[in-house]
Amino acid sequence: MNSYPLLRPLLFSLDPETAHHVTLALLKLAHQTGLSGLTAPKVVNKPITVMGLEFKNPLGLAAGLDKNGDYIDALAALGFGFIEIGTVTPRPQPGNPKPRLFRLPEHQAIINRMGFNNFGIDHLLQQVERSAYQGILGINIGKNADTAIENATEDYLIGLRKSYAAASYITINISSPNTKNLRQLQEGDEIKHLLQALKTEQLKLQAEHGKYTPIAVKIAPDLSDEAIRHIADLLLAFEMDGVIATNTTIARDAVQGHQYANETGGLSGAPVKTASTRVVKGLATELQGKLPIIAAGGILSGEDAQEKIQAGASLVQVYSGLIYKGPELIGDVLRGI
Repeated sequence: MNSYPLLRPLLFSLDPETAHHVTLALLKLAHQTGLSGLTAPKVVNKPITVMGLEFKNPLGLAAGLDKNGDYIDALAALGFGFIEIGTVTPRPQPGNPKPRLFRLPEHQAIINRMGFNNFGIDHLLQQVERSAYQGILGINIGKNADTAIENATEDYLIGLRKSYAAASYITINISSPNTKNLRQLQEGDEIKHLLQALKTEQLKLQAEHGKYTPIAVKIAPDLSDEAIRHIADLLLAFEMDGVIATNTTIARDAVQGHQYANETGGLSGAPVKTASTRVVKGLATELQGKLPIIAAGGILSGEDAQEKIQAGASLVQVYSGLIYKGPELIGDVLRGI
């Protein structure tokens, strides 16, 4: 039974950030009381091996929905092939001032400037330890807002070291538009320095833990063709394990005239689909199958997901689509691909 169409008007009558917390609390309650079956769509497993990991199906939950790992088991019960939690930073931080989350229902879109609000990596790891989830778990790491950009690498190394044993894979978020200067890390010598440091540390940690935890790098949809080529070359040169394309966009062409069009932050949902697919295609051309692509951005149907796969992605992730479509989107996507 799909109860989300009945719930959505009530949730949309709330402030978006309040609705976010209420939805997750309801999901957790449903899971704890054995009622997850009322919300979870029927899904058929479609196993796929990517980054050396076996996923039960190619559809994942993108980072941002469960920043602190507080809802892992409840979200896993919906049928995802993998869950990505975070973005988490070395130290807890409140994020940007409210309001910082806006719905654009006419465009099936969201604008957020949350700013990596989270309880810090130690809290997240405690939640992972408490969870019963045995599937593929990605941990998405970022830098603290008050860490100078020239010291960003150290924050990522802290995140990598602390999450290495608990994560199935680790995502390096260098593409959120909501932390000052963060996207600089996608450019020039900064990305070379960061990737070199991460690779060196990953190999040290592999020896320490007797386990290889892949690293994926999450990039923006607003990159030029030249920047996509540059990043693809560096991902291969520094032997990264995957790339997530894409984060939210700072472009507003698709939502011009909307009351929230000029709000600062990252735009996600349907309007980012074309830009995200362009980056996936560009990466696929440059990478030539040497590195897997995880596609995110504007997936609101099985057809949208199939478009990403045809563009060159091995896996797909959803977030904003869930807010507009509910858990039924999971079954729709898995039927579509």
